[in-house]
Amino acid sequence: MLTVRFERLGLRPGMRLLDLGCGGGRHAFEAARRGARTVALDADLAEVEGVAAMMAALAEEAPTQGTVVGGDALRLPFSDAAFDRVVAAEVLEHLPDDGAAMAELARVLRPGGTLAVTVPAWLPERLCWALTEDYHAPAVAGGHVRIYTARGLRHLLARAGLRVLASHRAHALHSPYWWLRCAVGPGDDRHPLVRAYHRVLVWDITRRPWPTRLAEGLLDPVLGKSLVVYAAKPG
Repeated sequence: MLTVRFERLGLRPGMRLLDLGCGGGRHAFEAARRGARTVALDADLAEVEGVAAMMAALAEEAPTQGTVVGGDALRLPFSDAAFDRVVAAEVLEHLPDDGAAMAELARVLRPGGTLAVTVPAWLPERLCWALTEDYHAPAVAGGHVRIYTARGLRHLLARAGLRVLASHRAHALHSPYWWLRCAVGPGDDRHPLVRAYHRVLVWDITRRPWPTRLAEGLLDPVLGKSLVVYAAKPG
């Protein structure tokens, strides 16, 4: 399930892409599949291990270039202007110093390069925080530490010297799922209603039927769970 639109990011084969906070590797795998020289970085070494194994499996099936490293978003182990494209999906909301992280992303992005940042959108996230304290930090170790507005995220990018190009929302069908989880308890993924909704989401992701695709397209501008902003580093 991709949040970033690679066509809008301007990714082309041969470009070097950093996936910061890669998690399970969804954007890193897609970038490698599209021919990018991909570097996936995460602070969670268990995630890094899993993504590295999948990258190796992909390389056996098709000629892909992917590297996976453990690292800190506030001290990226790369030289200045090392990447043509950068993706930071659902990571800034976990970092106490998001300004320092954004400055690092701008540093490793080459002049003229583009970046995509995604964070939980304000309304869906605000409702999750209102429904339970067990959804975010400090109750949850490594949980969300702030809620972004679109204006606030754009200001963060601008402070790092980046020029905002475009934005959109994504994953509207996921917002009610997380509201439901917060209502019954975020840790209770065995609740019958949660399991039923999860099956619907899996069906939608794997089959992509037109009714749910149409519904999400119509609802994304209002209920999209993720806010995606694209920006460029001046050349």
